[in-house]
Amino acid sequence: MTRAPTLGIWLMIAAVFSFAVQDGFSRYLAETYNTQMVVMVRYWVFAAFVIVLALRRPEGLAAIKSTKLHWHVVRAVLLVAEICVMVYAYTLIGLIQALAIFTICPLFVVAMSGPVLGERMSLKRWLAVAIGCVGVLVILRPGAGVFTWAALLPVASAFMFALYSVLTRLTTRGEPFFAAFFWPPVIGFVLSTIIGLPHWQSVAPFDWVYLMAYAAVCVISNWLLQKTYEVAEASVVQPFAYFQIVFVTVIGIVIYGEVLRPEVAIGAAIVVLAGLYALTQARKGTPA
Repeated sequence: MTRAPTLGIWLMIAAVFSFAVQDGFSRYLAETYNTQMVVMVRYWVFAAFVIVLALRRPEGLAAIKSTKLHWHVVRAVLLVAEICVMVYAYTLIGLIQALAIFTICPLFVVAMSGPVLGERMSLKRWLAVAIGCVGVLVILRPGAGVFTWAALLPVASAFMFALYSVLTRLTTRGEPFFAAFFWPPVIGFVLSTIIGLPHWQSVAPFDWVYLMAYAAVCVISNWLLQKTYEVAEASVVQPFAYFQIVFVTVIGIVIYGEVLRPEVAIGAAIVVLAGLYALTQARKGTPA
């Protein structure tokens, strides 16, 4: 039950602003250093954060007990891979285009809800998914002579994050949410360290400031998102998650000199509208 919808909306806006800032740091650091090392440092701080949260839980270690640890391992692998792919995409095609394509993610969640969660899919929600795919095609413009393989990276990233999200819903059935929140960063810490340490590079002194700021913003954004869902229902706050594309566009233009091309703006608008339409169907009680 929604307890504070207005607060939840502002927390969601703050969360997606933090995610946008995080994306901005991601592009700079991954262009300067390798993606694996940047993601590894991010996970070091994120894992430390959730461990501190776990130690402060009144129920103690019971907060992280899970009978679905195998699914948490799968989720952790998906999340590490998704972050690496998306950060790498930022360095190749820029923040604006990459995130514009990534906005297809909620519609992937809708499409996966049937086969993974056993939910019923209505014709209207399938229509929303199809329209969203059209929006992505408008952005990609295959056959126009400007398409590159790198543009498929955000599509792959969106697919992995959607599967991660659906599996999160699956693992939280019958279990407290905190276990599902705790295990991916802890397992991801191990995975990213194994992958990242062999690629360690010397970091310029001032770049440590950027690296630590990046990791701190990662923690803040995830904390804000957790608080959002604690005070408000997802259906109330989810439309405001699309503010992230606005914030990222501003950062891309102001900081990195990127250009918002008309087809990217139009395609992103189509995807967002399709996502909002799917959300309204869910709120009306239309079968998933």
